Amino acid sequence: MTRNSEAAYIIYETPQEGIARIVLNRPDTANAQDTQFLYELNAAFDRAAHDDDIRVIILAANGKHFSSGHDLGEQDWYENMYNHQTVGPLCGFTCEGAEAQMSREEEIYLGFSERWRNIPKPTIAAVQGKCIAGGLMLAWPCDIIIATDDASFTDPTVSFGVSGIEHFTHFWEVGARKAKEMLFTSDAILADDALRLGMVNQVVSREELEEATLVMARKIAAKSRFALKLTKKAINACQDAQGRELAMDNAFHLHQLAHTHWLKLYDTLLDPSGLPEATRKALGLKPE
Repeated sequence: MTRNSEAAYIIYETPQEGIARIVLNRPDTANAQDTQFLYELNAAFDRAAHDDDIRVIILAANGKHFSSGHDLGEQDWYENMYNHQTVGPLCGFTCEGAEAQMSREEEIYLGFSERWRNIPKPTIAAVQGKCIAGGLMLAWPCDIIIATDDASFTDPTVSFGVSGIEHFTHFWEVGARKAKEMLFTSDAILADDALRLGMVNQVVSREELEEATLVMARKIAAKSRFALKLTKKAINACQDAQGRELAMDNAFHLHQLAHTHWLKLYDTLLDPSGLPEATRKALGLKPE
């Protein structure tokens, strides 16, 4: 197995011929995603996508939990953005008003998730423990999800006054009614229910997760690389023909409206009354 861990938060390795494994490696924060984390992750996906010897990409995570979502306590995100090269034709990171925040989320949240979803190679997410909000934006773009029996999937953003995560694919992951329940209540979807709903492909024990993921990856890697590329494109096009891209664009802009609303009222991007106390302190907000 070859391995490269030069990045601060992301490990890139090739456990077997034709298979790349990208590992989230910020376990002390339950793999919370700050700006550097996301750019490093995108660079790892790009590396695997551009390597003709790689046929399948695994996304895994070190620690108890897959990802606790965005690092809401991050400071100096603007400086962190400019430590990396932007990947899309975006602008406005220095503008006043809502434009800077919108441009950032368009690049590293919605933009990265869509970029990973459309990588022309099969991707497999190996999810253990909690997968919260921004964590869904790492797992959901993958083609296949294998989860541990203690995994749970949560989008609590409505509790924070926002209409859902930026990569708004709930409808296609769990169906309309379950998506409404998931968002309206902020309740978690547990692994067995996620399997029943079709959001995950397999549920295994923690001890089995790594091997089960490799077994799946080996089966896929044995197939024609070009046929896999075409098949993925065909299936993704079926979702897009249902209006997925238009619906996501609408949801993203409603999300930005929510940010602007709370900024106008409280000078913060989220409804402060819905934030956990630890998050409030990290953001420097006064107690209610």
